[in-house]
Amino acid sequence: MDFTEGTLRLGAFVAVTLGITVLFIGKRINASVDLLRELSIPEPVTGGLLLSLVFWLVYAVSGLTVEFDLAARDVLLVYFFTTIGINASLRDLIEGGKPLVILLLVTLAFMAMQNLTGISVASLFGLPPAVGIVGGTVSLIGGHGTAIAWGPRIAADHGISNAVEIGTACATLGLILASVMGGPIAKFLITRHRLTPERIEVQDVGSSGQAGKEPVEYLDFLDAILAIHISVILGVLLNEAVGGLGLQLPLFVTCLFAGIMLTNLLPKNFPRLSGTKWPTRKPAMALIADISLGSFLAMSLMSMQLWTLIELAGPIFSILGAQLALAVAVDVLLVFPLMGRNYDAAVVAAGFGGISLGSTPTAMANMAAVTQRYGASHLAFIVVPLVCAFFIDLANAFAIPFFLARF
Repeated sequence: MDFTEGTLRLGAFVAVTLGITVLFIGKRINASVDLLRELSIPEPVTGGLLLSLVFWLVYAVSGLTVEFDLAARDVLLVYFFTTIGINASLRDLIEGGKPLVILLLVTLAFMAMQNLTGISVASLFGLPPAVGIVGGTVSLIGGHGTAIAWGPRIAADHGISNAVEIGTACATLGLILASVMGGPIAKFLITRHRLTPERIEVQDVGSSGQAGKEPVEYLDFLDAILAIHISVILGVLLNEAVGGLGLQLPLFVTCLFAGIMLTNLLPKNFPRLSGTKWPTRKPAMALIADISLGSFLAMSLMSMQLWTLIELAGPIFSILGAQLALAVAVDVLLVFPLMGRNYDAAVVAAGFGGISLGSTPTAMANMAAVTQRYGASHLAFIVVPLVCAFFIDLANAFAIPFFLARF
């Protein structure tokens, strides 16, 4: 803990502790407010936004800003996506082939529409097209990382001196919108079309709360941790190998692939130190996924500095309002029908809400909240992360300079 020049910096240990506290706060609030449960608003979103508002109030009253060391949060993200890879079966990957291609094509088309929408709204305020692109795939599909990476370059090449601030603000508000839109969209689709899962299966993240579920012993938990660590080690090696070829991928993507490889290449009778089968789709793995994702999202939302958005409110709110309308329309009118109009399609639609305006973890949290209420969807948890954690980053790397060069 460090306090200098009006800023309180909290270390990783305190950040994790507050993240866990935020989860409990969100759980208690959701348990007390029927509307939040009905709309499948993730518990870490409820708690995280509340704490970020508290920090905003503290700043407004005293001028004190609070910053966190979020290194532990990034480790939790790697844990989560590794569990998704370990839970992926070859059958699901084969079944997900066509839906994967469909969702990818829709998302690519949406990325073009997102940039064009941002450019159009920016022009209404007499702002350069580059501002609209910053309020498009740079900050929304791309998220905070892409906004921070591209901001200085856009500022230098296009004369947008506050490009980083605009991108960060759009990414922050987009994350909030993405966190609260997925659940309501899924509820609307599930209710309107009376959708149910084709079969009752173990959850990918958490549990549905059904009675009689298999208890998790401490050795089961340790066995799942061991499998995750083995996969992460392989994922790190893959990441270094891919980096040596000139392709930079986030670590969680290669760890996801490592989990998929080990799950589908290891023989079922492969001897293991624990004396058990590889823990794919075990309750312990789902529990770890739930803990990792919830803590990651809680820490991400509670650390947002909402007061930084005020000065940029006018154009940003207008751009994001148009982007929200576009995302909802594409989700309901394109994603859901093209993905099959079934329960899996509704869960994917919840995930697309996270992809379109937020981030990969937001997409996963939206789907986790929906499936824990209505039932599992393994297909959605394979297709969505592959599209938004891998292909989108590659596509955006080409889309951003393309639009900047032509507008």
